[in-house]
Amino acid sequence: MTFEQILGDLKKKIYYPVYFLQGEEPYYIDELSDYIEKNILSESEKEFNQTIVYGRELDIYTLISYARRYPMMSNYQVVIVKEAQDLKTLISKQKDERDPFLDYLLKPTESTLLVLCYKYNKIDKRTKISKTLEKSAVLFESKRIYDDQLPAWIGKFSQSHGLKINPKAMQMIAENLGNDLTKIANELIKLKLNLKDGQEISTELVEINIGVSKEFNIFELQKAIGQRNVLKAFRISDYFAANPKNNPMVLTLPQLYSYFMKVLMYHQLEDRSTNNASSVLGINPYFLGDFIKAAKEYSPDLCTRNIRFISDYDLRSKGVNNPSTNDGELLRELVFKILH
Repeated sequence: MTFEQILGDLKKKIYYPVYFLQGEEPYYIDELSDYIEKNILSESEKEFNQTIVYGRELDIYTLISYARRYPMMSNYQVVIVKEAQDLKTLISKQKDERDPFLDYLLKPTESTLLVLCYKYNKIDKRTKISKTLEKSAVLFESKRIYDDQLPAWIGKFSQSHGLKINPKAMQMIAENLGNDLTKIANELIKLKLNLKDGQEISTELVEINIGVSKEFNIFELQKAIGQRNVLKAFRISDYFAANPKNNPMVLTLPQLYSYFMKVLMYHQLEDRSTNNASSVLGINPYFLGDFIKAAKEYSPDLCTRNIRFISDYDLRSKGVNNPSTNDGELLRELVFKILH
């Protein structure tokens, strides 16, 4: 089941005895478990019928005993196991050993909602446990989203919370906060508190409230390089060099690499219509013009050369053939080579 399907069922009061929420992206796992924690039982019912525990604090037999209990003065009881990946005996390792969790899955207590938050990992799909979960429980995998999907996710999240946001602000947030969905969501919710009714989230608001510079960021560096605006590119490079904690090379170089890969991809397109080009490059159509301009400045050969430069400087930033040059100087050198 998808996140939207599970949440939709919960809102319709369609419940299942077991929810196994697994995967590398904690945001969706937390969203589902938080909704169950806050909304299934009334406040008076929670006192006797809601149990929240952490995986490292219990064993599987104690957990099963909680799940087997019947609710008091309520139709349901809720048992939520946070950090379930720390419950070492959750899945039996012995082939000849009876698995208490599997036994429970085969005959769960219908009046219990057992929620297991199995973060940063997932169980082997080939196991009997996994196959049983697929048949008799809600098995959800929360996957990390790719960096190029972040702006669209930010736009969708903003819309779902009644926020208007312009594409450049989406890009700024995505490129400066990374793919930590929980952090992005929290920042947008905080930003919402400072907005007037109907006010759009602009680059200025992002700069003021989230602390991301609208002038000195990776998006503006890419744009300056793409336009061969030497003065602006070096000003931003100098700013990055002076503020390495906020603009680490480990984040800057992959984004420059991705940028020139997309410019190279644009050169190879036969259908350069706005919809097709934006879809293939994985960008908002609002930014396609920047890539068209960059393609005029950088031929396919130059794009390939710049990609090699970036790969080389990535190695140098990690100490390969570089005994002493710091990241700031490396970035300046790289920008100089790209622009010439």
